Amino acid sequence: MQNVKERGKLAGVLQDMLCGAAIGVAFIIPGFSGGTVAAILGVYERIVGAIADFFKHFKESVATLLPFAFGMLLGVAALILPIRWGLEYFPLPTVSLFVGLSLGGLPPLKRRAGKTDLRKFAVFLAAAALAASLAFLPAADRPEGFLYRLDFGGYLLLFLVGLVASCALVVPGISGSMLLLILGYYAPLVTLITEFFLFGTQPLQSVLVLTTVAAGIAAGFFLISKLMRYLLKRFPETSYSAVLGFILGSVPCVYISVVPNASPWTWVASFVSLVLGVALSYGFMKFAEGKKRG
Repeated sequence: MQNVKERGKLAGVLQDMLCGAAIGVAFIIPGFSGGTVAAILGVYERIVGAIADFFKHFKESVATLLPFAFGMLLGVAALILPIRWGLEYFPLPTVSLFVGLSLGGLPPLKRRAGKTDLRKFAVFLAAAALAASLAFLPAADRPEGFLYRLDFGGYLLLFLVGLVASCALVVPGISGSMLLLILGYYAPLVTLITEFFLFGTQPLQSVLVLTTVAAGIAAGFFLISKLMRYLLKRFPETSYSAVLGFILGSVPCVYISVVPNASPWTWVASFVSLVLGVALSYGFMKFAEGKKRG
């Protein structure tokens, strides 16, 4: 009996790592949200609860979050090059595949949202409009290398940027990278991180900048996770209606980043990728539901 329990526990850890890998991949896709993938895979509430109770139940929260975090690192490390290659040479089919994967996993979320009424439909529309509007906001123009010349106010603003980015990472359908792009911090941060790992000229300044952003992200993770857990407990169906709106509204944010004037064959390949993504995601959801019932 003990061996059976241990095997079940190991299987659960491996499953969480696979979910974490999928969430990590979402972070490197323009316009996608890790929260979206977590919601579709059915682990969103567990992750939000563990983050919200991080200080209250430290050991349990760490045990819950560690497999997801490790899986995220593995997912990014294993797939960042193939995905960047696909986005560079075949952007529309690659993006369509991931959109299909998102759409195919929506039926379980719709069931959690329950029957549609006027209030839930209004929340759905508002969330979809908010997510879609991010695709059409102009990106701020920041001077090159400004992160190396920050004063106290600049670091305070950087902390707030991390806070905002974390909100986008926690809320399904809102892309953290898209918000950083709009705020004008995405390219400078990517450049700074690249230079840091390549042993650039100002390592101490880079560490200070990255620590400030990380502090903002950590604070946002904790605060927004508490809010999301409260909403999911008090208003579960309305909250999932908003999640559905955020996810569907984020689709323009994904497609806005790819070349619209593609050839007819590219559109055909994109349609096939979309259908394939929907079929794979929907098939995986049905398989997972069958395993739970079994």
